[in-house]
Formats: sequence, C-alpha cells, structure tokens
Amino acid sequence: MAQLNIPTIKLNNGRDIPTVGYGTWLGLNEKSVFDTTDLPKMVDALSYAIDIGYRHIDTAHLYRVEPEVGEVINKKIKEGVVKREELFVTTKVWHHYHREADVEVSVRASLRRMNLEYLDLVLMHWPMSISQDGVDEKIDYLETWRGFESVLQKGLVKAIGVSNFNVEQLKRLLANSKVVPASNQVEINLNLGQKELVDYCQANNIVVVAYSPFGTMVPSRAQPNSPEPKLNNPTLVAIGKKYGKTVTQVTLRYLYQRGIVSIPKTVTRTRVLENASIFDFALDNEDVRTIAQFDNGYRTVVPAFWQDFTNYPFEKRPVKLEIPLALKSWKNGANLDID
Repeated sequence: MAQLNIPTIKLNNGRDIPTVGYGTWLGLNEKSVFDTTDLPKMVDALSYAIDIGYRHIDTAHLYRVEPEVGEVINKKIKEGVVKREELFVTTKVWHHYHREADVEVSVRASLRRMNLEYLDLVLMHWPMSISQDGVDEKIDYLETWRGFESVLQKGLVKAIGVSNFNVEQLKRLLANSKVVPASNQVEINLNLGQKELVDYCQANNIVVVAYSPFGTMVPSRAQPNSPEPKLNNPTLVAIGKKYGKTVTQVTLRYLYQRGIVSIPKTVTRTRVLENASIFDFALDNEDVRTIAQFDNGYRTVVPAFWQDFTNYPFEKRPVKLEIPLALKSWKNGANLDID
C-alpha cells in the first residue's frame, strides 16, 4: 500500500497542521436535501486515507457524519494504524450555537458523537447566528468567540478558529479578543484566490485553509457559464504534462506553494491518493504566474439565502431565496437518528 508523507505547517499555538486534509462534506442534492447514499464510500475512503498517511480530517456538525468519522478514527487507533495524538481533527460550530454558553454545548456534542476526548481545532462555521427556525438572532460573533476561548481554556480543544470570515470581520475579532484565531477556513481555488484575505491572515499568523479547492473545475460543482479552468483546460493540462501530474494535482500544488492548507473531498480511493501526491514536484515561477491569471473573483459557494442576515460575509446578489430545510435542523449519522 502506498504511503504518503504530508508536510505540516505551524499554527500560532505551536501545533502542527498537515497541509492536505480529508474533507468529509457530502453536500446536498439537487433538491437541497442531505443524501447519505455516499456515506459508506466516504467511510471507506477516510479509512484508506488514514492507512496511507493522511492525518488531517475535516468535518462539522452540519455534515451529519461525525458519528462515522469518529468510528473510523477509533477503529484505526485500535488497529494500531495511528495514535490519537498523530491525528488532527477539525469540526465546526453551527449558527444555532452562537450564544457564549452554547459553544461548549456544541463542542461537547461533537466530542460525544465522535467518541473523542478532545478536538485539535474547532471553527466558528459562519459569522452569522441563525435559529433553527431561520430567524436572525443577531448575536455578535465577539460573544461567540468568548465561548470558543472558554472551550480552549477548558482543554476540550487544542486550537480555535473561524470559517468564512472576511478581512473586516477578522480585524474586528483580533481587536476585541484574547486569542487570535489559529485558522480561517474559506473558499479558495483558481477562480477565487482571495489575495487580500490570504495576505491579511498570513501577516497575522492565521493559517488559511481552503475548502472547495477545485471550485467549479470538477463536474459535481459545475455551474452554467462558470469560468475556466475546467479539468480539460489546455493550459493546465500542458502544465500537468510538464510535471507528470493531473490538473487537480497542479491546482493543489499551487495552493500549497501559496502557503495554504487544502481539504479536498472525494469518496474515491484513487483520488484520495492523487490529492496528496503533490509534494514531489514544484511549479516554477512562470507556471505560478500563468495559473494566477485564472483568478477572477468567481465564487462557487454562494449561500445567498443568508445574505440579509447580520454578519453575512460576502457581497450581496439580487436574488431572494429560502433557506433550505436541511440547513435549519437535522440529526446525525447514516440513519439521521443521532442527536
């Protein structure tokens, strides 16, 4: 079996985070309903990922899969494949738990679902606070962050961070908190480079973690009239051939050379291996400049149904959408029956 050696970078608390992780979000179907069909494949792929050397696992309360993620982790520890301290497990606190005291409620529930004693990183999933009924609770994320600082102090988590925060929100958070976020997880790909945000984070020792690192490049995320590049883009195909790599490997390598951690998601074993096989080559300066030209600010993940809520972090669009029921309330696990 192949064995990977995935490099790490330091968080601002001195702990190491692997630069490629396994993302566990299965997504919503075309009807905006959570579908557990691929959950067995995800479990198999995650198990394989740990076997071949992945040590960074990214999940969230929203994803419904914490019970299965925990089962895989504990199984691999029991088998002697990995020690708990060798893994870096991230989860996230959802909108419903933005009151200071509720952060601990959410974190303890995640620990219970995964059967873990601590988490390596917990993120505020979004800066907005929204009830299960879809009501804007208008809780200041500064209050929420105090709850994060509390779970850190209590040892439930080793590091705390945020997700989907823009530069202005980060500036306000840093000016009014005791603990600087260890990371900011945001969408970054070849279309959405977010240079200003990345520069600000890196200048303030906040590790940037990229979700949706392939954007609309992959068919499952394709959008009508979405811009290049796609998987068959001639420029990227040529760069890939130059190094003996695929277009997706070139993409992840480009993000790595920007100092960004990536958490690509797949339920296919071959792609699990492919996604982390990017540390045996380096893009030259000319190729880096060429790839950078695809950055046009196009955003793949646009939850416009939240755009009228306090602290929505993105630009607004002239649309009016209902919040999907699947983002209001749920239970967890393959049978969706675990609290």
